[in-house]
Amino acid sequence: MENPKHRFIPLLVAICLIIGILAGKFYNQQFSSGNITKMEFRGNKLDNLLQLIDNHYVDTIHMDSLVESAMPILVSELDPHSTYIPAQDAEEASEDLKGSFSGIGVTFTMQKDTVNVMSTIKSGPSEKIGILAGDRIVTANDTSLVGMDTEKVMKRLKGPKDSTVKLGIKRHGCDSLRYFNVVRGDIPVSSIDAAYMISEKTGYIRIKNFGQQTYAEMIIELAKLNVDGMENLIMDLRGNRGGYMFTAIKMANEFLSRDQLIVYTEGRKSPREEFRADGRGSFKKMPITVLIDEGSASASEILAGAIQDNDRGTIIGRRSFGKGLVQQPIEFGDGSLVRLTIARYYTPSGRCIQKPYEKGKGEEYEMDLIARYERGEFFSQDSIKQNGEKFTTLGGRIVYGGGGIMPDIFVPEDTTGITSYYKEAVYTGLLRQFAFQYTDTNRDKLNAFQNTKQIEKYLMSQNLLEQFASFGDKHGLKRRNILMEKSRRMMERNLHGNIIYNVKTMSEYIEFINEDDSTVLKAIEDIEKK
Repeated sequence: MENPKHRFIPLLVAICLIIGILAGKFYNQQFSSGNITKMEFRGNKLDNLLQLIDNHYVDTIHMDSLVESAMPILVSELDPHSTYIPAQDAEEASEDLKGSFSGIGVTFTMQKDTVNVMSTIKSGPSEKIGILAGDRIVTANDTSLVGMDTEKVMKRLKGPKDSTVKLGIKRHGCDSLRYFNVVRGDIPVSSIDAAYMISEKTGYIRIKNFGQQTYAEMIIELAKLNVDGMENLIMDLRGNRGGYMFTAIKMANEFLSRDQLIVYTEGRKSPREEFRADGRGSFKKMPITVLIDEGSASASEILAGAIQDNDRGTIIGRRSFGKGLVQQPIEFGDGSLVRLTIARYYTPSGRCIQKPYEKGKGEEYEMDLIARYERGEFFSQDSIKQNGEKFTTLGGRIVYGGGGIMPDIFVPEDTTGITSYYKEAVYTGLLRQFAFQYTDTNRDKLNAFQNTKQIEKYLMSQNLLEQFASFGDKHGLKRRNILMEKSRRMMERNLHGNIIYNVKTMSEYIEFINEDDSTVLKAIEDIEKK
């Protein structure tokens, strides 16, 4: 006997066909002749917009490219520190923090549109095959690098480990190019720019960022300084834009007693998480001074805030940048990533030192440092307005939230000797160009000196300021004898420093410039009188 339900199947099919025809007609009317006036979509509006563009835009659109262009704009509307990084830039963006990259092992500068080798990494690929400081890299794999911008040059010189790049080198005194096949290798990236005994009892360490290896590097350098008799420590975080929060926490742990709060984080979807010292630090009793300025941000402010709020040491310099937002890197399947702000961090006293910002106004946010300069904050402590909420340190001192770490001892920017002639010489790059040209011409003689003291003594006898004045005059910088004399000390230090930078290590260069750095001198005075 036939199942009664089967009799309804033809009817159901017919009804479905009619509904399908009517729906198709309706949507055809909506989308035809440009009559897309109102649609009822499901899902989010952004997906619907992309679907509309993909289906109906007048020209052919590469949707992946459109999305790539839109992603940075969309993320920038959230806050000044959430960022989208395309796949091709993601690896490079993390190199400084990872501690190494694959390349040829040189530091270089661009002079007159040409790649000039400043130094080769010790035991690196370039040094092993005979590339020297002062060499010009003219070609890479037969492609000219002359006139190429620095970013593109870097991409030509970097590459997968064990890959080979053929370099065309122009060497001083040689008419023709020499060719070297360089096998790329792992190039270490150090976070420590300098570590040395700055006085008989005081050690100095300058940290440029907070990467994966920074904590280990710091421990090694501090151990060496201990052997050299260190009783006090100056930690220089000026210009340090930050890095990994966990690195700053591990570093702060070395200087704090058990259970002292280092930092805590909290966000809308991130419950409060506290990070406390475990009491196993090796330098819990050593007097410490931390140097900061307007370039010190993020992880630098975490470490400085932990030292200040626990009354563990003295903060010296100028007000820090003011970044109190925590980013988490989230990778997409194509290798691109977004660094998304997921929480705010708070110093032990409870202050968030994030400076005010308006969503979508990143340019104004970055211009804040210029505004500070124009208000006179770099030159006078009285120009700094503390409008944030008041908090108290462990010892009861008042500190403020909402705009960076304010130092315990303010040291203004040194403007002694700055004239319009000096500023033009620096801002046009002529001082640096002259220093490089002088170094290049006298490299063998300069390399023969054993240390920076010998180099400086020699340079003082060369009357470089007079040589520079002639050089500047030929390149559009009119000679101004009175202004030159007012700026003599500053210009000579700048010239000597640049030449030392060209022939010696970063550590030796920093040791030289620290000799008359007002913030460093103040730190030595303060820490050694305690």
